[in-house]
Amino acid sequence: MSVPISEVTFRRILANFPENLSLAFAYGSGVYRQAGPNGSRKNLMLDFVFTVDDPVTWHSKNLQQNRSHYSFLRFCGPKVIAKVQNNYGAGIYYNTMIMCAGKLIKYGVISTETLINDLLTWNTLYVAGRLQKPFRILDIQVDMSERQLEIRDWRSAEDGAGKVRILSLKEDTVLRAALESNLESAVTAAFLMLPESFSEEDLFVQIAGLSYSGDFRMLLGEEKAKVVNIVKPNIPHFRELYGQILFKNPQVLYKENQGRLEIDKSPEAQFTQLMTLPKTLQQEISYLMDTPGKNRDVEETLLQVAHDPDCGTVVRQGLSGIVRPSSVMQSTKGILTAVRADSCLWCCPWTGLHCAIIAGLSLPAEGSSQRAPARNPASSCPDGRPVLRGPRCEEIVDL
Repeated sequence: MSVPISEVTFRRILANFPENLSLAFAYGSGVYRQAGPNGSRKNLMLDFVFTVDDPVTWHSKNLQQNRSHYSFLRFCGPKVIAKVQNNYGAGIYYNTMIMCAGKLIKYGVISTETLINDLLTWNTLYVAGRLQKPFRILDIQVDMSERQLEIRDWRSAEDGAGKVRILSLKEDTVLRAALESNLESAVTAAFLMLPESFSEEDLFVQIAGLSYSGDFRMLLGEEKAKVVNIVKPNIPHFRELYGQILFKNPQVLYKENQGRLEIDKSPEAQFTQLMTLPKTLQQEISYLMDTPGKNRDVEETLLQVAHDPDCGTVVRQGLSGIVRPSSVMQSTKGILTAVRADSCLWCCPWTGLHCAIIAGLSLPAEGSSQRAPARNPASSCPDGRPVLRGPRCEEIVDL
C-alpha cells in the first residue's frame, strides 16, 4: 500500500534542489508501506533518485544551494564529487540523513547515461533493481515563471490519447524505452527461476528479489523475509507495474482473476528467454558454464543452459555475480560519501590529501591558498583522539 504523502510534500522537497532533472523518483518503505516489524513505523526516511544529464553542473548548483548535504567531499568540489559518483560502486552518489521540508530524506544522483546503461545491460542491477519494484515518478513540469510539480504513480496516469506518460520534464524516448526494457527483463529472469505454474505473489517475490541475489547486506543481519515484506502489502502496485507486460507476453498464460500464471518450460522456450536477458547477465551465465579452454560463444552456452534441469539455479548464480560486487563497492562508497565534515577524517589537516587520493588529482602546490577547514573542537576527545560522528551503518547503506 502507498504511504499517504501529499503532492505538496513532494513539491516542497523538490523545490530545494536544482532543476535539469531527466527523471526523479521516490521509492522504498517511506513511499510504499512494507510488512514486518518496521512496516508500521512513522516518519520513515523518504528515498529519492535524481537522474541528471551533467553531474558536474548539477552538483555545482547543488553545492551552492545545499552545501551542508555533502560529506567532506564538498571541499573537493563538484568535479571530484562527480568522479566519485561515476567511477566507483554503482555510479550513484547518495546524500543521506537530510532534513528537507520537514522530512528526513536520502537522495541519490545518477547520470542519465549510467542509468540507461544499467536498465538495458544490468551491469550493476543497483538502480535498475529499485526500478523493478513499485516506485513513484515525480513528473516535473517546468514553466517559464514558476516550477510546477505533478505526482503520478507509475502507469497510473494517461494522457488525452489514452497512453501512459512517463516523463514530462524531458520526453526522453531512450530513457522511457530503457525503463520498459528493464521491467520486461525482470519478468523474463523471474520466469526462468519459477516452475511451470505459480501465483502472482510467487512471480512478484522473484522479481523483487532479483537485485538482492548475492547482496552481502542480506547476509549481515538483514531480514530474510525482507523481499516478502516488500511484496505482500503492495501486490496491486506490482500488478500496475507488470500487468501489461504479462498480458502481451506470448509465453505466459495470465489468469488475472485467479492470480495464477502458467509458462512454457520447454528447452526451446527457455532458450528464447535466455537470449533476451540483459547482456551482463548472459555474460555471467556464460562465465559460470563455460569450460576453461573451450571459449564457446554466448549463444552456444545459453543453449546448453536451456536444456539444463538446473537452469533457474544458474540464472540465480549469474545474478549474484552481478549484485555482489556492486553492492560491496556501493556500500563502501556510502561510508565515504555519508561521513560529515566534522568527523574523524577531518582531524587530519591535509584536506587536499583526501581529495587527491580519492580523485587521483595532483595535490595543491606548497604555499598555495587552498587550506583545510578549521578543525572543530567538538570533533575530538580531550586527549586529541577523533570522535566518530558519522551516521550508523544502517543509515549509510542503501537498500
